[in-house]
Amino acid sequence: MTTVSCDPAFRPPAVPLVTCDPYFSIWSTSDKLTDSFTKHWTGVNQTLAGMLRIDGTTYRFMAPGSEAQAMKQISLRVLPTRSIYEFNGGGVKLVVTFMTPLLLDDLDIMSRPVSYIEYDVASADGKEHDVTIYFEATGELVVDRANQKIEWGRYIRGGEENLQILRLGSYEQDILSRSGDDLRIDWGHLYVVFPNSPDNRGMLNSSNVSRELFAKEGVLLDSDDLNMPKAAGDGWNAAACTLGLGKVGTKSVKRLITLAYDDVYSIEYFNRKMRPYWRRAGWGAQDLISAAVRDYPELKKRCEAFDEELMRDATKCGGDRYAQILALAYRHAIAACKLVADVDGTPLFFSKENFSNGCIATVDIAYPASPIYMLLCPQLLKAMLEPVLQYSSSPMWPHDFAPHDLGTYPLANGQVYGGDAAQLQNQMPVEESGNMLIMLAVLSRLDGNADYAKRYWNTISAWAKYLRDKGLDPENQLCTDDFAGHLAHNTNLSLKAIVALACYADMAGILGDKQVAAEYRKLAESMAAKWKEMAADGDHYRLAFDQPGTWSMKYNLVWDKLLDLKLFDPDIAAAELAYYAKVTNPYGIPLDNRKPYTKPEWQIFVGTLSDSNERFEQIIDPIYKYMNETPSRVPFTDWYWTTDAKQVNGMQARPVVGGLFAKMLADPVVWKKWSKRGGK
Repeated sequence: MTTVSCDPAFRPPAVPLVTCDPYFSIWSTSDKLTDSFTKHWTGVNQTLAGMLRIDGTTYRFMAPGSEAQAMKQISLRVLPTRSIYEFNGGGVKLVVTFMTPLLLDDLDIMSRPVSYIEYDVASADGKEHDVTIYFEATGELVVDRANQKIEWGRYIRGGEENLQILRLGSYEQDILSRSGDDLRIDWGHLYVVFPNSPDNRGMLNSSNVSRELFAKEGVLLDSDDLNMPKAAGDGWNAAACTLGLGKVGTKSVKRLITLAYDDVYSIEYFNRKMRPYWRRAGWGAQDLISAAVRDYPELKKRCEAFDEELMRDATKCGGDRYAQILALAYRHAIAACKLVADVDGTPLFFSKENFSNGCIATVDIAYPASPIYMLLCPQLLKAMLEPVLQYSSSPMWPHDFAPHDLGTYPLANGQVYGGDAAQLQNQMPVEESGNMLIMLAVLSRLDGNADYAKRYWNTISAWAKYLRDKGLDPENQLCTDDFAGHLAHNTNLSLKAIVALACYADMAGILGDKQVAAEYRKLAESMAAKWKEMAADGDHYRLAFDQPGTWSMKYNLVWDKLLDLKLFDPDIAAAELAYYAKVTNPYGIPLDNRKPYTKPEWQIFVGTLSDSNERFEQIIDPIYKYMNETPSRVPFTDWYWTTDAKQVNGMQARPVVGGLFAKMLADPVVWKKWSKRGGK
């Protein structure tokens, strides 16, 4: 049981339950686990159901429906790697812990598509009770649409492991045949794993039948349904099991169900099908299952220790509410990406733009997401940038600026945003080039050398030259906030270019090129001085150089502080922070003066500019209030209205919430401690 304290009144918009990657991603979107069916992050039902048979009476604790009455939900705690529910009913206390061990200091563990559900049952009234657990996972988890056909099977692993394993999969198994945003996986297999014993039973049959039978009689059917393949929605066939606990007294009794999803191949990268990272040495599903069950006791301890330490450091850096926000953001950020292995085993980390356009390996997704990896696993940030650098250095990319993306998830075969690589109107030249230079400079600082950047130095230098010529006063271009449309003379985009040029100078200096380092450092300093004069608008700085009376969040300024570049006068950040306090709405600081919507990661970026704990908490509190009160019950949207806390449109469960970790980078001791551990 964790000792980490959580606000008992905290009500997340959606609770992460099973969070491994963009396809194996299941959430609860209601206050109580019994009030709605669990869902994929896209909002499509992917049902996990749970009931408890206590002394002949059945209670449900997960999913609605059936004749069983709902157990009373006592509490919910959301921690970085775990979501913990507590229930009471029939004289019994039940604690259900959903754990996904996304431990970034261990890529072998982090890349496993495995999630655990642990049940901890004890008497609440001092009496003994006869208890049986029911669990099911429906075929919805293995298809994109309910009319697609599924098949199923079971087997027993004997010997010391002694496991029952139920398997579900699509009938067609059309691997990596489609790309898109609002899609679920329809290849590979789901495995439901539990101990094999006389007290435990498994069944592959209609969910409608098995759930009703258990609710009424506390048993499962004697045989599996063999009428396959058939549509997932035809009776909602499921992998169901019962775990018999026998007589339970005041001493708690624990049981474990392990869920695993083997997708065989995960990503297509320039027409090569890429294995998931955990498969790189020849592992298959059976190896995965054996390791997952064997390692659980140790992984549980590691997750508890990680949650404890991260929450403690987050509280130190930003307060209790900041720590709770990060706890919710942690699995959101990582599970929106997939780690695969290149042909030589090199890790490649592909992000997905969930409900924004479905792009894969988007540079202006990596940029806001990067703080979580800068803090906890620089190797993963490198793995995120590597595909972009390979593509940019190839003949496939014809431009002297960085690309936006590598395709549409899960097919990374070349940029698709704005039409394709040949189309110029919707490119983001300043945005993406600046993003890449900043992230590469941070990696060079963390590595203590610029060897990684040196491998792509010609490409990186071309980006720097583009920013030298075009960065101070950007043309009519999109920036990462592309939903706001094109904007010329964007002051915040200019900030990014200036900081990026100083970052390029920093890397050149590390590589020993003193002439280039001095030239670009002087250029960045000169541009910073011009920026202050051009952007000034009384007590704040403009949205665009040619638009007096406007304002915007200058979130790109954060790197001047975090990297100690000393480009911009400190009074710029002070003036901006004072102005944001004047325009803050009930649920946060708007992105700019045009509309009252916002993005939480940018609010944390500007909050990090402040050295005042009080001012940072003034920025955190409305974000916390949004999470607690939003009527949009989706996994952590990063685009919402500051006036009523409603989601604007899409943009949910995206990697960019990794940017909320930026404040922790402002503590050099904390940053150094965590980054030194990451990515073994």
